[in-house]
Amino acid sequence: MKQYKAYCFDLDGTVYKGKSAIESAVRYIHRLQARGIEPFYVTNNSSKTPEQLQASLAAIGITAPIDHLYSSAMATAQYVKLHYPEARVRLMGSDGLLTAAEALDLQVVDTIEADVFMMGIDRELTYTTLANACLTVQSGAVFIATNGDVKFPNENGFVPGNGSLARLVEGVTGVTPIYIGKPSPVMLELIADMHGFEKEDMVMIGDNYDTDILSGIRFGIDTIHVNTGVTPAHEVFDKPEPPSILVENMDAYAALEDSM
Repeated sequence: MKQYKAYCFDLDGTVYKGKSAIESAVRYIHRLQARGIEPFYVTNNSSKTPEQLQASLAAIGITAPIDHLYSSAMATAQYVKLHYPEARVRLMGSDGLLTAAEALDLQVVDTIEADVFMMGIDRELTYTTLANACLTVQSGAVFIATNGDVKFPNENGFVPGNGSLARLVEGVTGVTPIYIGKPSPVMLELIADMHGFEKEDMVMIGDNYDTDILSGIRFGIDTIHVNTGVTPAHEVFDKPEPPSILVENMDAYAALEDSM
Protein backbone atom coordinates (compact mmCIF):
# COMPACT_ATOMS: atom_id res chain seq x y z
CA MET A 1 0.00 0.00 0.00
CA LYS A 2 1.37 3.35 -1.05
CA GLN A 3 1.32 6.50 1.08
CA TYR A 4 0.40 9.70 -0.77
CA LYS A 5 0.80 13.40 -0.07
CA ALA A 6 -2.40 14.50 -1.84
CA TYR A 7 -5.59 12.47 -1.34
CA CYS A 8 -8.20 13.94 -3.71
CA PHE A 9 -11.75 13.01 -2.74
CA ASP A 10 -14.84 13.35 -4.86
CA LEU A 11 -17.80 14.51 -2.73
CA ASP A 12 -21.26 13.34 -3.92
CA GLY A 13 -21.36 9.56 -3.52
CA THR A 14 -17.89 9.39 -2.01
CA VAL A 15 -17.93 11.59 1.11
CA TYR A 16 -21.67 12.22 1.39
CA LYS A 17 -25.04 11.56 -0.22
CA GLY A 18 -27.13 14.70 -0.04
CA LYS A 19 -26.83 15.78 3.59
CA SER A 20 -25.96 12.30 4.88
CA ALA A 21 -22.34 11.42 5.56
CA ILE A 22 -20.70 8.31 4.14
CA GLU A 23 -19.18 7.42 7.48
CA SER A 24 -16.33 5.27 6.16
CA ALA A 25 -15.04 8.23 4.14
CA VAL A 26 -15.37 10.61 7.09
CA ARG A 27 -13.43 8.18 9.30
CA TYR A 28 -10.64 7.89 6.73
CA ILE A 29 -10.40 11.65 6.29
CA HIS A 30 -10.07 12.04 10.06
CA ARG A 31 -7.40 9.31 9.95
CA LEU A 32 -5.44 11.31 7.35
CA GLN A 33 -5.79 14.53 9.32
CA ALA A 34 -4.49 12.77 12.43
CA ARG A 35 -1.38 11.91 10.38
CA GLY A 36 -0.99 15.56 9.40
CA ILE A 37 -2.31 15.11 5.84
CA GLU A 38 -5.04 17.52 4.72
CA PRO A 39 -7.13 16.00 1.91
CA PHE A 40 -8.38 17.82 -1.18
CA TYR A 41 -11.98 17.79 -2.38
CA VAL A 42 -12.69 17.71 -6.12
CA THR A 43 -16.33 17.99 -7.10
CA ASN A 44 -18.29 18.28 -10.33
CA ASN A 45 -21.05 20.00 -8.34
CA SER A 46 -21.10 23.55 -9.68
CA SER A 47 -23.98 24.77 -7.54
CA LYS A 48 -22.04 25.64 -4.40
CA THR A 49 -19.43 28.28 -3.63
CA PRO A 50 -16.24 27.15 -1.87
CA GLU A 51 -17.69 28.52 1.36
CA GLN A 52 -20.89 26.50 0.88
CA LEU A 53 -18.88 23.35 0.17
CA GLN A 54 -16.88 24.03 3.30
CA ALA A 55 -20.12 24.34 5.31
CA SER A 56 -21.48 21.08 3.84
CA LEU A 57 -18.35 19.27 4.97
CA ALA A 58 -18.46 20.91 8.39
CA ALA A 59 -22.05 19.66 8.81
CA ILE A 60 -20.78 16.06 8.66
CA GLY A 61 -17.80 16.70 10.91
CA ILE A 62 -15.04 17.49 8.40
CA THR A 63 -12.96 20.65 8.68
CA ALA A 64 -11.65 21.59 5.24
CA PRO A 65 -9.40 24.53 4.32
CA ILE A 66 -10.93 26.72 1.63
CA ASP A 67 -7.88 26.33 -0.62
CA HIS A 68 -8.36 22.55 -0.64
CA LEU A 69 -11.79 22.79 -2.30
CA TYR A 70 -12.05 22.57 -6.10
CA SER A 71 -15.29 22.64 -8.08
CA SER A 72 -16.23 22.41 -11.75
CA ALA A 73 -17.63 25.96 -11.47
CA MET A 74 -14.19 27.33 -10.57
CA ALA A 75 -12.51 25.34 -13.34
CA THR A 76 -15.11 26.41 -15.92
CA ALA A 77 -14.74 30.10 -15.08
CA GLN A 78 -10.97 29.78 -15.35
CA TYR A 79 -11.31 28.06 -18.74
CA VAL A 80 -13.51 30.86 -20.09
CA LYS A 81 -11.19 33.53 -18.69
CA LEU A 82 -8.24 31.89 -20.43
CA HIS A 83 -9.83 31.17 -23.81
CA TYR A 84 -12.52 33.91 -24.10
CA PRO A 85 -11.26 36.80 -21.94
CA GLU A 86 -13.38 39.49 -23.63
CA ALA A 87 -16.53 37.40 -24.09
CA ARG A 88 -20.05 38.30 -23.07
CA VAL A 89 -21.03 35.32 -20.93
CA ARG A 90 -24.53 34.09 -20.20
CA LEU A 91 -24.96 31.71 -17.27
CA MET A 92 -27.33 28.98 -16.26
CA GLY A 93 -26.54 27.73 -12.79
CA SER A 94 -26.45 28.48 -9.10
CA ASP A 95 -24.38 30.47 -6.63
CA GLY A 96 -21.23 28.49 -7.30
CA LEU A 97 -21.03 29.33 -10.99
CA LEU A 98 -22.02 32.98 -10.60
CA THR A 99 -19.53 33.51 -7.77
CA ALA A 100 -16.75 31.86 -9.78
CA ALA A 101 -17.52 34.08 -12.80
CA GLU A 102 -17.60 37.24 -10.70
CA ALA A 103 -14.34 36.33 -8.96
CA LEU A 104 -12.58 36.35 -12.34
CA ASP A 105 -14.40 39.49 -13.59
CA LEU A 106 -16.12 37.72 -16.46
CA GLN A 107 -18.58 39.93 -18.37
CA VAL A 108 -21.86 38.33 -17.35
CA VAL A 109 -24.96 39.26 -19.39
CA ASP A 110 -28.60 38.20 -19.29
CA THR A 111 -29.41 38.32 -22.98
CA ILE A 112 -29.69 35.71 -25.73
CA GLU A 113 -26.98 37.57 -27.68
CA ALA A 114 -23.91 36.25 -25.87
CA ASP A 115 -20.50 34.95 -26.94
CA VAL A 116 -20.34 32.10 -24.43
CA PHE A 117 -23.03 30.11 -22.65
CA MET A 118 -21.87 28.52 -19.39
CA MET A 119 -24.20 25.81 -18.10
CA GLY A 120 -24.19 24.44 -14.57
CA ILE A 121 -26.77 22.64 -12.46
CA ASP A 122 -29.79 24.78 -11.57
CA ARG A 123 -32.18 23.10 -9.14
CA GLU A 124 -34.75 25.88 -9.59
CA LEU A 125 -34.78 25.96 -13.37
CA THR A 126 -37.94 26.49 -15.37
CA TYR A 127 -38.98 25.69 -18.91
CA THR A 128 -38.14 29.31 -19.79
CA THR A 129 -34.61 28.85 -18.44
CA LEU A 130 -34.02 25.84 -20.67
CA ALA A 131 -35.67 27.52 -23.66
CA ASN A 132 -33.40 30.57 -23.29
CA ALA A 133 -30.39 28.27 -23.00
CA CYS A 134 -31.31 26.67 -26.32
CA LEU A 135 -31.89 30.03 -27.96
CA THR A 136 -28.56 31.40 -26.71
CA VAL A 137 -26.65 28.44 -28.14
CA GLN A 138 -28.59 28.67 -31.41
CA SER A 139 -27.61 32.33 -31.63
CA GLY A 140 -23.96 31.27 -31.87
CA ALA A 141 -22.72 31.25 -28.27
CA VAL A 142 -19.95 28.78 -27.46
CA PHE A 143 -21.62 26.07 -25.36
CA ILE A 144 -19.59 25.18 -22.24
CA ALA A 145 -20.94 22.89 -19.51
CA THR A 146 -19.40 22.59 -16.07
CA ASN A 147 -19.71 18.80 -16.13
CA GLY A 148 -21.38 15.90 -17.87
CA ASP A 149 -22.75 13.92 -14.90
CA VAL A 150 -26.10 12.50 -16.01
CA LYS A 151 -27.05 11.63 -12.43
CA PHE A 152 -25.79 11.83 -8.88
CA PRO A 153 -26.89 10.20 -5.62
CA ASN A 154 -28.78 11.81 -2.77
CA GLU A 155 -30.26 10.30 0.39
CA ASN A 156 -33.12 8.62 -1.50
CA GLY A 157 -31.62 7.51 -4.81
CA PHE A 158 -30.37 9.13 -8.01
CA VAL A 159 -31.43 12.54 -9.32
CA PRO A 160 -30.65 14.35 -12.62
CA GLY A 161 -27.21 15.91 -12.96
CA ASN A 162 -26.03 18.74 -15.18
CA GLY A 163 -25.15 16.30 -17.95
CA SER A 164 -28.77 15.30 -18.40
CA LEU A 165 -29.74 18.97 -18.83
CA ALA A 166 -26.82 19.66 -21.17
CA ARG A 167 -27.89 16.70 -23.32
CA LEU A 168 -31.37 18.22 -23.56
CA VAL A 169 -29.93 21.50 -24.88
CA GLU A 170 -27.66 19.54 -27.23
CA GLY A 171 -30.64 17.60 -28.53
CA VAL A 172 -32.52 20.80 -29.33
CA THR A 173 -29.61 22.76 -30.81
CA GLY A 174 -27.43 20.06 -32.34
CA VAL A 175 -24.41 21.60 -30.55
CA THR A 176 -22.24 19.39 -28.34
CA PRO A 177 -20.97 21.26 -25.28
CA ILE A 178 -17.39 21.55 -24.13
CA TYR A 179 -17.32 19.71 -20.77
CA ILE A 180 -14.87 21.04 -18.15
CA GLY A 181 -15.41 18.92 -15.02
CA LYS A 182 -14.29 15.35 -14.47
CA PRO A 183 -13.30 13.24 -16.40
CA SER A 184 -11.28 16.24 -17.57
CA PRO A 185 -8.12 16.38 -15.42
CA VAL A 186 -8.26 20.19 -15.14
CA MET A 187 -8.99 20.30 -11.39
CA LEU A 188 -6.27 17.75 -10.61
CA GLU A 189 -3.84 19.80 -12.70
CA LEU A 190 -4.75 22.86 -10.63
CA ILE A 191 -4.06 21.00 -7.39
CA ALA A 192 -0.68 19.78 -8.64
CA ASP A 193 0.35 23.20 -9.95
CA MET A 194 -0.90 25.30 -7.05
CA HIS A 195 0.38 23.03 -4.27
CA GLY A 196 3.58 21.70 -5.84
CA PHE A 197 2.77 17.98 -6.05
CA GLU A 198 4.27 15.47 -8.43
CA LYS A 199 1.87 12.97 -9.99
CA GLU A 200 3.30 10.12 -7.95
CA ASP A 201 2.29 12.07 -4.81
CA MET A 202 -1.42 12.08 -5.73
CA VAL A 203 -4.40 9.73 -5.69
CA MET A 204 -8.00 10.30 -6.86
CA ILE A 205 -10.78 8.67 -4.81
CA GLY A 206 -14.30 8.41 -6.16
CA ASP A 207 -17.50 6.44 -6.73
CA ASN A 208 -18.13 7.32 -10.38
CA TYR A 209 -15.82 5.51 -12.79
CA ASP A 210 -16.72 7.66 -15.79
CA THR A 211 -15.89 10.94 -14.03
CA ASP A 212 -13.75 10.49 -10.90
CA ILE A 213 -11.66 7.50 -11.89
CA LEU A 214 -11.20 8.49 -15.52
CA SER A 215 -10.02 11.97 -14.46
CA GLY A 216 -7.28 10.36 -12.40
CA ILE A 217 -6.36 7.94 -15.17
CA ARG A 218 -6.21 10.75 -17.74
CA PHE A 219 -4.03 12.84 -15.44
CA GLY A 220 -1.74 9.89 -14.85
CA ILE A 221 -2.19 9.35 -11.11
CA ASP A 222 -3.32 6.41 -8.97
CA THR A 223 -7.05 5.92 -8.40
CA ILE A 224 -9.23 4.31 -5.72
CA HIS A 225 -12.78 3.33 -6.64
CA VAL A 226 -15.27 3.02 -3.77
CA ASN A 227 -18.53 1.12 -4.17
CA THR A 228 -20.64 3.75 -2.39
CA GLY A 229 -22.25 5.73 -5.20
CA VAL A 230 -22.76 5.76 -8.95
CA THR A 231 -20.76 2.90 -10.51
CA PRO A 232 -21.20 -0.55 -8.96
CA ALA A 233 -18.14 -2.76 -8.59
CA HIS A 234 -19.29 -5.36 -11.15
CA GLU A 235 -19.33 -2.66 -13.85
CA VAL A 236 -15.87 -1.41 -12.87
CA PHE A 237 -14.45 -4.90 -13.35
CA ASP A 238 -15.48 -4.73 -17.02
CA LYS A 239 -13.76 -1.41 -17.75
CA PRO A 240 -10.76 -1.51 -20.13
CA GLU A 241 -8.73 0.78 -17.83
CA PRO A 242 -9.29 -0.35 -14.25
CA PRO A 243 -8.69 1.79 -11.16
CA SER A 244 -5.51 1.17 -9.23
CA ILE A 245 -7.55 -0.18 -6.32
CA LEU A 246 -11.23 -1.13 -5.98
CA VAL A 247 -12.67 -1.35 -2.46
CA GLU A 248 -16.15 -1.50 -0.97
CA ASN A 249 -15.53 1.67 1.04
CA MET A 250 -12.75 3.58 2.79
CA ASP A 251 -13.00 1.37 5.90
CA ALA A 252 -11.92 -1.51 3.64
CA TYR A 253 -9.05 0.60 2.30
CA ALA A 254 -7.95 1.47 5.87
CA ALA A 255 -8.03 -2.24 6.74
CA LEU A 256 -5.77 -2.97 3.77
CA GLU A 257 -3.34 -0.30 4.97
CA ASP A 258 -3.32 -1.76 8.46
CA SER A 259 -2.69 -5.28 7.17
CA MET A 260 0.48 -4.33 5.31
